[in-house]
Amino acid sequence: MRLDRRRADEMREISLERRAQKYPAGSALIEVGNTKVLCAATIEDKVPHFLKGTGTGWLNAEYSMLPGATVERAARERSTKIGGRTMEIQRLIGRALRAVTDLSAIGERTITVDCDVLQADGGTRTASITGAFVALVEACETIYTVGGAFPVKDFVAAISAGISADGEKILDLCYAEDSAAAADCNVVMTGAGELVEVQITAEKKPFTRTELNELLDLAAGGIADLISLQKDALGRDLVWRVGRVG
Repeated sequence: MRLDRRRADEMREISLERRAQKYPAGSALIEVGNTKVLCAATIEDKVPHFLKGTGTGWLNAEYSMLPGATVERAARERSTKIGGRTMEIQRLIGRALRAVTDLSAIGERTITVDCDVLQADGGTRTASITGAFVALVEACETIYTVGGAFPVKDFVAAISAGISADGEKILDLCYAEDSAAAADCNVVMTGAGELVEVQITAEKKPFTRTELNELLDLAAGGIADLISLQKDALGRDLVWRVGRVG
């Protein structure tokens, strides 16, 4: 039995809501168990110098954990001194969102997605990707021209899976489970079932190819459920835009 009495393939209780903030072009608040992340997407009419004149835009992500997000206060990171973990996570979020974004469809604009962790109990990077997608779609609606291609081509979501200390394959690890796991894995996948990224590490002993496949299958089921939640959050006015051309 898991710490919170979930089944091995059961996710934590999840809440995903649009319009979490007034001013960004798109925003969402995602809660996965005790993990809470505020995601906001803003749009600027400029691009990095290497894209000027190309007609193509850019998307990047920033990730931050607020000082009160963990049991012990985490020092606030400055823009000039970003930790290695933070840099890794925000690059992951950016890669995940760009994998389903048609950058030429946003024109010479830059979309920045901010993911701020309000409370952390494991899975902050995966929750950030899942929530940031909703904020991205909402933001892209503000620049979409009817008859053209909607900038977001497919859904994308992420979840963790792992091997517990006693060898059980489990989905959506909380912090206590993650810190004791024999192996932990973060999976990013599109609505079409294509893999964007797989991050897996053996913590105590090596794992087999069969075990890896079992974790990927477990994650795929969880991601399908997350995408359903994303669709519910976007609602009828936006869900049909994703992948639309013309």
